[in-house]
Amino acid sequence: MNRVRAYIDEVKEELLKKVTWPTWSELQESAIIVMVAALIFSLVVFVMDFGFNKGMEFLYNAFR
Repeated sequence: MNRVRAYIDEVKEELLKKVTWPTWSELQESAIIVMVAALIFSLVVFVMDFGFNKGMEFLYNAFR
């Protein structure tokens, strides 16, 4: 049980003294960047999916 307590104390010490936590504005900035990147990525995937779908429909109808 002492080893578990020592482990918890070490984790607490590391989280409080050694970890650099972002400020609120840095956190908001990062969240906005992630949301914009996710939006761009989803739009790219949508355009590719739409294009492949239309291409396959064209090929299917051309050889039908």
